[in-house]
Amino acid sequence: MIGRELKYSGKFPAVETSLNCAGRVNSVRILRIMPESLNKLATTLRMIKFEHTLFALPFAFLGAMLAAEGLPPWDKVLWITVAMVGARSAAMTFNRLIDRDIDAKNPRTASRELPSGKLSVGFAWAFFSVSVALFLLAAYSLNWLTFALSPIVLVSILGYSYAKRFTALAHLMLGWALAISPTAAWIAVRGTLDSGMPILLSLVVLMWTAGFDVLYACQDLEFDRKAGLRSIPARYGIKNSLWIARPFHLQAFAALVLLFLVTGLGWLALVGVAAVGVLLIYQHTLLKPNDLSRMNAAFFTTNAFVSVILLLTFGGGVVINNP
Repeated sequence: MIGRELKYSGKFPAVETSLNCAGRVNSVRILRIMPESLNKLATTLRMIKFEHTLFALPFAFLGAMLAAEGLPPWDKVLWITVAMVGARSAAMTFNRLIDRDIDAKNPRTASRELPSGKLSVGFAWAFFSVSVALFLLAAYSLNWLTFALSPIVLVSILGYSYAKRFTALAHLMLGWALAISPTAAWIAVRGTLDSGMPILLSLVVLMWTAGFDVLYACQDLEFDRKAGLRSIPARYGIKNSLWIARPFHLQAFAALVLLFLVTGLGWLALVGVAAVGVLLIYQHTLLKPNDLSRMNAAFFTTNAFVSVILLLTFGGGVVINNP
């Protein structure tokens, strides 16, 4: 109406309603995306068996402590951790990618993330690439020698995935892949390999890993034979394989005793040697040729204890001897 004042309340109900609706929609989307993202993260961690990091990471930390003769600088610890996580994530993802067709045919592994379709092959390759990049960044950030040796590390940890196609000694190749970590950590801290101590520790890891991998492979004997895959159990049978794993672990224990004598870390490290010896013996009592039902206890529980105990006892010995 002409001449009438128009009063402005400062509110546009239709606009406010639209904005409120949009806000609610965005909130709902965020709430939906968050669980999906968390679920994908959890699925990815299952794919790389993140909990098995306990097998190798403590040995890397111990190698770093031996090199530093105490607690390493925090930045070294940070980049060693990043390198270990990146390398292991890359190795496990590559293994799952290369073995996905084989895993799909094996009843024990058919439910894994790639054969079951829980994760896509494209996502796995992307995750692998990011993991490799993270490892190389960490190696570069540590020192020039660590970075120069990083391709050898990658070839070693990725090459294991092909080993069962060619040799029954794939268990030793897995041992080598894990055994790199303490010597690599020593080089990361010192920038050189100027002692036999990390090599002894690597030998412990190599033979210990080879032994428990022989035990673990016993549960896939029938499938491996049908699929033409090579392993000590597939070649020699379960009974003989249980016996073959024993000298592997005996060599690991002998190297550990020698490491104790070389380092002279005192009573705490000696406790670690004794505890590991007991755990190795216990691991072999859990499995019988006609009964592998306690494989999970033999494989994961005892082996996680081995690495953590050595870090606490030998690492504690390093700190006590170098206050």
